[in-house]
Amino acid sequence: MARRRDLSAVPPGPEFGRPCLVGLLCRLQVGGSGSGLGGYRGRGGRGDHHRRVRRPGAQRPGPGSRAGPGRCSGGPAGRRGSGPGQGSPGSGRPGRRSGSGRSGRQARRRQGRRREAGRRGCLCGGPRAGDPARPAAAVANNMNASLELPTATSVRAVPVKLLFDNRIVINNHLKRARGGKISFTHLIGYAMVQAIKAMPSMNWHYAEKDGKPTLVKPAHVNFGLAIDLVKPNGDRQLVVAGIKKAETLNFFEFWQAYEDIVRRARDGKLTMDDFTGVTVSLTNPGGLGTVHSVPRLMPGQSVIMGVGSMDYPAEFQGTSQDTLNKLGISKVMTLTSTYDHRVIQGAASGEFLRVVANYLLGENGFYDEIFEALRIPYEPVRWLKDIDASHDDDVTKAARVFELIHSYRVRGHVMADTDPLEYRQRKHPDLDITEHGLTLWDLEREFAVGGFAGKSLMKLRDILGVLRDSYCRTTGVEFMHIQDPKQRRWIQDRIERSHTKPEREEQLRILRRLNAAEAFETFLQTKYVGQKRFSLEGGESVIPLLDAVLDSAAESRLDEVVIGMAHRGRLNVLANIVGKSYAQIFREFEGNLDPKSMHGSGDVKYHLGAEGTFTGLDGEQIKVSLAANPSHLETVDPVIEGIVRAKQDIINKGGTDFTVLPVALHGDAAFAGQGVVAETLNMSQLRGYRTGGTVHIVINNQVGFTAAPESSRSSMYATDVARMIEAPIFHVNGDDPEAVVRVARLAFEFRQAFNKDVVIDLICYRRRGHNESDNPAFTQPLMYDLIDKKRSVRKLYTESLIGRGDITLEEAEQALQDYQGQLEKVFTEVREAVTAQPAAGPVSDPQAEFPVAVNTAISAEVVKRIAESQVNIPDTFNVHPRLLPQLQRRASMVEDGTIDWGMGETLAVGSLLLEGTPVRLSGQDSQRGTFGQRHAVLIDRETGEEHTPLQYLNEDQARYNVYNSLLSEYAVMGFEYGYSLARPDALVLWEAQFGDFVNGAQTIVDEYISAAEQKWGQTSGVTLLLPHGYEGQGPDHSSARVERFLQLCAQNNMTVAMPTLPSNYFHLLRWQVHNPHHKPLVVFTPKSMLRLKAAASKTEEFTTGQFRPVIGDTSVDAAAVRKVVFVAGKLYYDLEAERQKRGITDTAIIRIERLYPLPGAELQAEIAKYPNAEKYLWAQEEPANQGAWPFIALNLIDHLDLAVGADIPHGERLRRISRPHSSSPAVGSAKRHQAEQEQLVREVFDA
Repeated sequence: MARRRDLSAVPPGPEFGRPCLVGLLCRLQVGGSGSGLGGYRGRGGRGDHHRRVRRPGAQRPGPGSRAGPGRCSGGPAGRRGSGPGQGSPGSGRPGRRSGSGRSGRQARRRQGRRREAGRRGCLCGGPRAGDPARPAAAVANNMNASLELPTATSVRAVPVKLLFDNRIVINNHLKRARGGKISFTHLIGYAMVQAIKAMPSMNWHYAEKDGKPTLVKPAHVNFGLAIDLVKPNGDRQLVVAGIKKAETLNFFEFWQAYEDIVRRARDGKLTMDDFTGVTVSLTNPGGLGTVHSVPRLMPGQSVIMGVGSMDYPAEFQGTSQDTLNKLGISKVMTLTSTYDHRVIQGAASGEFLRVVANYLLGENGFYDEIFEALRIPYEPVRWLKDIDASHDDDVTKAARVFELIHSYRVRGHVMADTDPLEYRQRKHPDLDITEHGLTLWDLEREFAVGGFAGKSLMKLRDILGVLRDSYCRTTGVEFMHIQDPKQRRWIQDRIERSHTKPEREEQLRILRRLNAAEAFETFLQTKYVGQKRFSLEGGESVIPLLDAVLDSAAESRLDEVVIGMAHRGRLNVLANIVGKSYAQIFREFEGNLDPKSMHGSGDVKYHLGAEGTFTGLDGEQIKVSLAANPSHLETVDPVIEGIVRAKQDIINKGGTDFTVLPVALHGDAAFAGQGVVAETLNMSQLRGYRTGGTVHIVINNQVGFTAAPESSRSSMYATDVARMIEAPIFHVNGDDPEAVVRVARLAFEFRQAFNKDVVIDLICYRRRGHNESDNPAFTQPLMYDLIDKKRSVRKLYTESLIGRGDITLEEAEQALQDYQGQLEKVFTEVREAVTAQPAAGPVSDPQAEFPVAVNTAISAEVVKRIAESQVNIPDTFNVHPRLLPQLQRRASMVEDGTIDWGMGETLAVGSLLLEGTPVRLSGQDSQRGTFGQRHAVLIDRETGEEHTPLQYLNEDQARYNVYNSLLSEYAVMGFEYGYSLARPDALVLWEAQFGDFVNGAQTIVDEYISAAEQKWGQTSGVTLLLPHGYEGQGPDHSSARVERFLQLCAQNNMTVAMPTLPSNYFHLLRWQVHNPHHKPLVVFTPKSMLRLKAAASKTEEFTTGQFRPVIGDTSVDAAAVRKVVFVAGKLYYDLEAERQKRGITDTAIIRIERLYPLPGAELQAEIAKYPNAEKYLWAQEEPANQGAWPFIALNLIDHLDLAVGADIPHGERLRRISRPHSSSPAVGSAKRHQAEQEQLVREVFDA
């Protein structure tokens, strides 16, 4: 007979004396929290009645507690004490009601004490406080009472492969996201709760009320959780607490409640409420290798489920792992259901285990729901039967694995979790392993992968892990549209690798940058309520993104970064990236402009630019500038490209080392909607416009003002337009700042490696409306319901760092203090800011001295050298035989004094080059010239090589770059404007194919060329060459819209000219370089006059003189003149021919060569020459409502004593002679044009 242990010898517990042994044994039947299955130890306790344990320390009883020395302290499993009429656990016998005699009354009193103890959480129902210690009697009584509870047990074996596989997927995702870990018990417990939810009768239990049997139907499932605690002295204590209303929780909430119970238990913060009302329990003795157990069922509970160990079936436990994988053998576990037979029948219990098993095998969307609750962006592993495979099929499977890898590279981005607002489980048939003939049974099998992820052989599980980490986390990558395999391989090598966390210092820097971004916006929102600022809230990750790009640029020793962006987040970028002071920004919010930095009427604060110095992580510094821009979206894109190209040309590293980096920030709707984006992208690889690659950042807040994406684009992504240039595109979730920074550095590295554009699609949201006074809920109510509930990216990132254990709570608090410090810094700077009263109206100097006369003549020697360059062609260069005579005529023009327009321009450009002034000319067909007049670049007839004669004048000359542009006006003009900003030392020319097409770039003309100096103090010397003239070519090849440019003229903002002589055109171009004022020049150039002999100039007109804004009439006797005709452009030659034809001598024709600034003094001097004039006419080819007349009629009065409709000194009025008013610039018929032209000319002389 086995020796019975003396319970009096059991050492007392750490707090309450001797242990309640029965209570302890009962506690051990409630299974595990954590993953304590089959060697997968979790956080909770586990065990069964076979396990021998020490008595863990109990909790100290609170006030009024009946526990005392030698008593149970109200342990949490006390609800399982025996009750009246209950059989012994596992006995299967029905309970007995105590009799009415003395022994029966004693039994009922004992049962009553046990019920009371159960309500207090005691397992044994032992004596009350103060009673003598009788542990042996208590055990005996409890054991006898346990025989009264009739239970039965069902058993079921369940394969656990799917449980294993999905748990791996889940934890890999959590490891990279918020941290934490899912145990097997989490999943099994949740499956048990869902099964009870599907079978509510499994939650019912037996009770006696007033001595009568009662069926209790609890309203909720309260899930019992056992927690094994280890005290500092090594003693163990098991407490059992309940997750209340477990059936109402999704998996994430269940997991959080589970972890909360464990955390509070370990902190000693559980309350009595946590121990009451448990209706079902889970026990997990599998950790000791127990195959299955039949645990006790406690009063008040309906069922307790036991979980056995997870292992291969016994007959396979000697089989090698490779063989098991090939055979498709899964580990199994045994589930047992021990239930109260008075309430639950065996069939129901068996069905309950079947439901649990089906859930664990993925039925009823079990894992889908879990993945959704955890925001895992792809489908879970599915349960399928293995596919029987022969050797040939093994080869086929290997090929299918390669297909799967390729599919992830091509389509992985569609499953990436890139939307921070709304989770949806993405799927695509190309990424489903079953579509490739693979199943979960292949996950442990190895396949040849040919160097994928740096390996030759990999398990399918590991392959999928790398693919999902690379392409389906919070970053989606589009790169397989790139044709160059070297570029694709480069991206693959850097994407397809194990995830590594950033260094701690970088994590803290990211957090600091998010702190600064949020602090800035928070302050503005509270200080300047309702003021427009186009906040960055919701997209604060832009700041660490830009920080990473600039840090990489500084580390790579680049010279400068030039940023272009619209209004969204602009102030934040100015403050936190460019370094513009808070005080200066807030002065602008107050409406006060700094008189020292004010350049005219100014502009709103979110259009202004700035320059600064950026300091990187390791202290490297780099210059950074943000270009000013208007509200016209994306117009700044080509402007910054031009600025960058100019700066690179100044550095002059031969076009192979692009040390100035352009960074363009876009809105999602604008990037997809504005055509200038595609035009600018198209420039990126063109010789005349490339800048070595631009980093494009799309701040994708998923709405354009009030328009949803489905109203804004036809494509899947806002960035699809970038595929046209084979740029890699990275879609990244703005709520994952570490992924954002990783993508930023990768994008920069790609740009450096291949000198190509790269696009980052930062998917975020807009916390407020389009502006701060806008209510977005009217048009996006569902979106803003989600946004209103979202925590900021700063808060989410802080929680993620703590959850993953990357920073401590103390460091998080320090980061919060840093955040508060940022706010305090802002407040301090605002208080110290000195405000200035705004000035009324324009404050800029009208520059009355503009324009000034400049000597622009060149020497005869320079003329000769330039002329010779046109025929001094290398012997090895094969000029087209029909072009050679034209070049020879240019040389002879200098000798015979018949220099035409083409040669006049050549002399202007060549002389500037010799003086050291670089000249850049671009436009459609500009190398040859639309009308074949230029031929600045010659093409070898046999080899196709280029030769630019003006590039070989002497060794010390400046560069002459002539480029045929892409078929674009908007972007190309914007580029040349930007180039001129950074190269005030150069003559920058943009030429329209026909002047009519300049309206395709009207935004650049309106927002930059005419107004930038007044708005931003930004000066440009860009020159527009616009062929203009009525020659019967129809309404789209006649007019450069003179009236529109003159309407934009004010405050000496630019020069508008229409020269009629090659020599005057020559002097005008040289004047544009040598005059002290850097302003745009608009030249209406000729077409038919290009070869008009009457329009030729003598050589001495180039070697003497200067630009003449007015050319008087020297062919008539001034005293005989009775009529004065003012004219501009080609019409002069038609009038002169008619005058000579008629032999008229009393009419003077005065040419106005500069239309703005209107040459008042010169005109007055010319009019004064004709004291007897009686009539004054303005003649133009254009209709009355077009051309220069509207401007002349309004402005001539400011300079002369001539007034439209009013008397002039000689009694005549200034009259207009032109085509009649018209909505179209010109007629479409050449014959009709000719008739109109003849009538107009006749009218001038008949008037």
